[in-house]
Amino acid sequence: MNTIFAIPAFSDNYIWCIHDSKHAIVVDPGDASPVIKTLNEKQLTLTHILITHHHHDHIGGINELKETYPDVIVYGPQNPRIDGIDQRLVEGSNITLHNPNIDLKVMKTPGHTMDHIVFYNEQLLFCGDTLFSAGCGRMFEGTPAVFYRSLQKLAQLPEQIKVYCTHEYTLANLAFAVHVDPENALLRDYQTWATAQREKDQITLPSNIAEQKQINPFLRCGSQKIKQNIESIMNLSTESEVEVFAALRLCKDNF
Repeated sequence: MNTIFAIPAFSDNYIWCIHDSKHAIVVDPGDASPVIKTLNEKQLTLTHILITHHHHDHIGGINELKETYPDVIVYGPQNPRIDGIDQRLVEGSNITLHNPNIDLKVMKTPGHTMDHIVFYNEQLLFCGDTLFSAGCGRMFEGTPAVFYRSLQKLAQLPEQIKVYCTHEYTLANLAFAVHVDPENALLRDYQTWATAQREKDQITLPSNIAEQKQINPFLRCGSQKIKQNIESIMNLSTESEVEVFAALRLCKDNF
């Protein structure tokens, strides 16, 4: 039985660690120091690293970790800009890892960056900066149509799947979500819960696909209420869900 926990890094990053009490996998280690410290404290040996995209706060620790754990294998996207990847993955790749044992599938989710991939199975999703709790990543490289298609692919995953994103952005995302979806009672209840979590210095992750489909405006672009609200806020009209998404993303960028 594997255990998953978050290793905090920088101001709001989470480096997810999967372990079997002896061996460990980490996801998007932007900083090697907290990983090494935590693994030493828990007497774990790092065997695999999973990378979702090329941003430095997700890859900055790779080389130091490879020096510290020479046998570690690094999996990541087809991007030559990322140094240190041993196995480059594409849409539909399947990987079977041992020590700890876990089977994962790979999905391309361009939008935040064009090289972005996610790792998932029937229980969990490591989604990097594509999907956040109640939000999504900034659109640095993609287009609204590209990013929206990626989010829709994630929304179609089984609802029980736990969503492990890589930043503690939940409260800020919920504040924006309430701004564009103020009549959503489930959203307000989730905001109350998340606020209480942070007041106790507890993390707000993971969420799950079912919750995100109820509270995340970027997954609810077909909602007439959200469409009407964002049109009023931005003083524009939208003809499609992609245009609703584009308006939401622009509004969030300046919220």
